Amino acid sequence: MAEVTVRAADGGSFSGYLATPKSGKGPGVVVIQEIFGVNAVMRQITDGLAGQGFTAFCPDLFWRFKPGIQITDKTEAEWKQAVGYFQRFNVDKGVEDLKASLAVLRQHPSCNGKAGAVGFCLGGKLAYLMATRTDADCSVSYYGVGIQDALSEAKNLKHPLLLHIAGKDEFVPPPAQEKIHAGLNGNPQVTMYDYPNCGHAFARPGGAHWDQTAADQAGKRSLEFFHRHLGT
Repeated sequence: MAEVTVRAADGGSFSGYLATPKSGKGPGVVVIQEIFGVNAVMRQITDGLAGQGFTAFCPDLFWRFKPGIQITDKTEAEWKQAVGYFQRFNVDKGVEDLKASLAVLRQHPSCNGKAGAVGFCLGGKLAYLMATRTDADCSVSYYGVGIQDALSEAKNLKHPLLLHIAGKDEFVPPPAQEKIHAGLNGNPQVTMYDYPNCGHAFARPGGAHWDQTAADQAGKRSLEFFHRHLGT
């Protein structure tokens, strides 16, 4: 496990957490953070993907606020801080940072050149935008917030996209979910799974809405998706 530095397209640089498989080399996966930074949960997910044979890289997308932000969902003060970052976050610059991260990952000695993305919450929307704006080989979105406002970009989908949608997501209410389904149903690049009884962040270990059964099911589907489109 190591840090990797990425140069931003508009100047400056940022770092990210890299985890490599025991084999020493594998397909790449860019892990896209929630609103809490590259914290213990994101590193755990990144390590888990490495354990499945992938070279996983979680870049610090909040570096423009302050490098190395790592907060949790355990206190009201941290939630307010995280929501503040979310509200101030520049999505377009974030996607450019992810595009640069994808390029660095593909060129890393531990990556075989194939690379996809997986994102959660804010990262879920960014994973969708990775699928519409970059050449990522495939992308997985967990309960992405705001996808319904970016459906006009679906025409740019050229690689497979998997969406996990939480039925009781307080940040993606039923009308937004209906728009997402209406906008993406029938698109040959898109696979969607609904988890009707789950709240937002049902796959965040230790979170308020953590659902072991749904998280395991979504994780299995994501791994199968990555193995199918990236190999092992």
